[in-house]
Amino acid sequence: MRLLPIALLWCTVSAACFAQPDYRLQGAPLRAAKPDPAIARALTTIQPVHIQETIKTLVGFGTRSTLSSMETDLPPGQGINAAADWIESQFKEISRQCGGCLEVRRDTFMADPNSGGRWAGRIPRPTRISNIYAILHGTDPEESKRMVLVTGHYDSRNTDILDDHGAAPGANDDASGVAVSLECARALSKLKFPGTIVFVAVAGEEQGLVGSAHLAKLARDEGWQLVAVLNNDIVGGNTTPGDKLQLKDRVRVFSEGIPTTATPEEIRRIRALGKENDSASRELARTIDEVGQSYFPQAGPTAFSAFPVSRPDRYLRGGDHSSFNAEGFAAVRLTEWREDYNHQHQNVVIPLPGSDKPILGDLIRFVDFNYVAKVARLNAATLATLAAAPGAPEKVAIDARRLEDGTTLTWKPPAGERVAHYEVLWRETAAPEWQYMKTVPPQAGDGPMTVTLPISKDNVIFGVRSVDAGGHRSLVETP
Repeated sequence: MRLLPIALLWCTVSAACFAQPDYRLQGAPLRAAKPDPAIARALTTIQPVHIQETIKTLVGFGTRSTLSSMETDLPPGQGINAAADWIESQFKEISRQCGGCLEVRRDTFMADPNSGGRWAGRIPRPTRISNIYAILHGTDPEESKRMVLVTGHYDSRNTDILDDHGAAPGANDDASGVAVSLECARALSKLKFPGTIVFVAVAGEEQGLVGSAHLAKLARDEGWQLVAVLNNDIVGGNTTPGDKLQLKDRVRVFSEGIPTTATPEEIRRIRALGKENDSASRELARTIDEVGQSYFPQAGPTAFSAFPVSRPDRYLRGGDHSSFNAEGFAAVRLTEWREDYNHQHQNVVIPLPGSDKPILGDLIRFVDFNYVAKVARLNAATLATLAAAPGAPEKVAIDARRLEDGTTLTWKPPAGERVAHYEVLWRETAAPEWQYMKTVPPQAGDGPMTVTLPISKDNVIFGVRSVDAGGHRSLVETP
């Protein structure tokens, strides 16, 4: 007869062997939502051939330097003004095909270096800048006020930021991001959503985020209820020969932790509650990750996913999402896994045959159109999910007036009557993603929701979101 070890024998008679933390006993493990068939069908219309045509056309403008907008001696059809006209025409054509479903706007202004902006050294004289965008208005009178936005920048540069004539193809940086915006518009314009979606191409990024700063301020001044901004910048999936470290099954999603606009009092509360990892932008990054799990295989040759990175951006770099962060909006940046700096901000140099020197310049030959299409599908799925979902719960709070081991959560229902149920989420405080959930039905009337769980609020982070009858999940609100 084989004897059991003493420790194992003790476990067979001790309840301690079966003890589980309270937060594991009270809910179910979080699972990805089932994909919406209509959204899934729309994603199939995003094809690499469309991406290729867009990037090829943008590269064909020779230079898209923001400064070229003021030049009159460029060859016909060259420069950033020609690019802006073409992008606007594409949005209008998409709108024509959907019966005028898009409102196409051109936000044009003069950037004056004498105004003292941080970008003054990159703009030597007053320069015209145009942001092009198209609005797919929501169908619900109340919920259409809630907006989600996707953007990429259509300006380009070479080694000299002040060179307004030299070749600056900008194939990856950032014709790839503009292609994402256009493809999202093309795919989603055939659908109807309660919420509003804005498809954008901004200029002036290389001059210091000038265009996006202007648009973000316009959004704030006009009272846009922007709940999510997706900035796609360098999403071309670099194809430099010999680079064996590039990963084509994921895209990085950068997000700020403590909000740029947080006041000293808000920062104090963030630290006291342990919410350094739960800004609105960080929750948006988690949502993109979850949406990817719903619409993409997570294993195999066609796998694709978001890879959240818990910092605002890459070292020594910046992007247009930070302009929206600066105005208090939730915004993230999507960027390919591994960048090749020989193909960014470089004059085009093609070495002679047999040379061991690298090719320089942001050329279309180094863009993977299949990869960009995957990034576009992830963006479109996220935009569609958030535009279809109910609004997020409002004024989520934890009752911390008493010392107790349980947790009581309260929140105000969002506008509209489409909430089928709520999901109360929680995770270990050191866990990067939500782990557990409990479904909570809505209650009658317009009063606040109240839920009490036998889970210690000291050991986990809680969040709440709304879900409609189709399974579309809102962004998560933390207490």
